[in-house]
Amino acid sequence: MPKSRIRKKADYTPPPAAKQAANIKLTNSSWVAPLMLAMFAIGLAWIVVFYVTDGSLPVDSFDNWNIVVGFGFIAAGFAVSTRWK
Repeated sequence: MPKSRIRKKADYTPPPAAKQAANIKLTNSSWVAPLMLAMFAIGLAWIVVFYVTDGSLPVDSFDNWNIVVGFGFIAAGFAVSTRWK
C-alpha cells in the first residue's frame, strides 16, 4: 500500500488581530434572563386576561388581535432568549 504524502506547507495560522477578536469574553448579560422571563409572563398574562374577561380586556378595541399581541410578547421573549448564553 502506498504511503500518504507528507504535508510540506504549515497549517494556516490566523494573523494576530484575528486571535484577539477570538478572545472576546462571552458573558451572560444580567438583563437577558429577567427580560426574557418578563416577556413570556406578559404574553401569557395578556392571553389569559383576554380569555377570562371574554375579550373585554386588556384592550377592548383590539378585539381578537389581543391574541396576536400576547403571542408577540412571547415571540419577543424567544428573540431575547437568543442572547442568553
